Amino acid sequence: MTPICALGLMSGTSMDGIDLAVLRTDGESVLEIGPGLFVPYQASFRKRLEGALETAKAIKVRDERPGDLAAIERELTLLHADAVRQFLASDAARWGEPELIGFHGQTVLHRPHVGLTVQIGDGGLLASETGLPVVYDMRANDVIHGGQGAPLVPAYHAALARTLPSPFAGRFPLVFVNIGGISNISYIPEKGDPIAFDTGPGNALIDQWVAREGGAPFDADGAIASEGVVHGEVVARYLENPFFARSGAKSLDRNDFTLAGVEGLELADGARTLAALSAEAIMKATDHLPERPKLWIVAGGGRKNPYIVADLREKAEGAEVVLAEDVGLSGDFTEAEAWAYLAVRAKRGLPLTWPSTTGCREAVTGGVVVNL
Repeated sequence: MTPICALGLMSGTSMDGIDLAVLRTDGESVLEIGPGLFVPYQASFRKRLEGALETAKAIKVRDERPGDLAAIERELTLLHADAVRQFLASDAARWGEPELIGFHGQTVLHRPHVGLTVQIGDGGLLASETGLPVVYDMRANDVIHGGQGAPLVPAYHAALARTLPSPFAGRFPLVFVNIGGISNISYIPEKGDPIAFDTGPGNALIDQWVAREGGAPFDADGAIASEGVVHGEVVARYLENPFFARSGAKSLDRNDFTLAGVEGLELADGARTLAALSAEAIMKATDHLPERPKLWIVAGGGRKNPYIVADLREKAEGAEVVLAEDVGLSGDFTEAEAWAYLAVRAKRGLPLTWPSTTGCREAVTGGVVVNL
């Protein structure tokens, strides 16, 4: 198949801004990975997005847009279009001219148990604003086919696993960990389909805690956690949630876990305890894997919290835990790259998900393609 230069756009559960990344792929092999760019949201728009999560709770049918959700969707789309223009005007565009956009949008409601997942973002408007074909709404078809609609990144992780340099090449089974607002893993065996699921809170609870108790948007480099101690009994209570005992495909909404467990703790102790929870939840995922991984590759914003990473390494039981950069990848832009890769797969009708990654009844493609 002829390779396509695709641009991926991701706005994740942290809701801090838009990640953009470009790559060249035929939808199966990852041929070249290009540069990325982060465009932050203004604080006022981030607050509106947080409010949209509450408004979206009223949605019963996927295309409903109650309250001001339609206006927020339009604003979100136009911000993405502006971000694309910034990317194309930057030095990054010299790497290659995108032929296709993979548009995640913003998840505002995720209730796969009732067959509902909602990502706001108008693919048609984005296509007309940028002059490029757009693939969007890539989770819905998986849910229609009985899947969780998440995570979708494993298809990309499986392709990346075949590109790792020495001394990491061939270290199967391996796991990619993405620590965003919610953490998820992709277990890649030497042969067969990947296995994937959300593992639990990533950065979301930490961000909410330090914002509420300390007025900070996030715990930069674990500075707040560095002054605290882990309250093991609090972590243990969180881990009693039935979610952690469930096997098979499973996914979370940003609001499925709350700060109730850390109420009454000092700021630093809460930040350190929630970092420990993030790591414990990730490692607890090994209870549901066929084999213990030999290698863990950590991406996402949570890799910048040294306490999460240190806790992972302490509990890895002889496996090596490395950051994405250690194997030549970008920990900041992996998800945006994945959306570029998935867009090409969707355009070519290739599977985005498998029963082992989302619980769908059969391997399915997805996405809505807007051609110009």
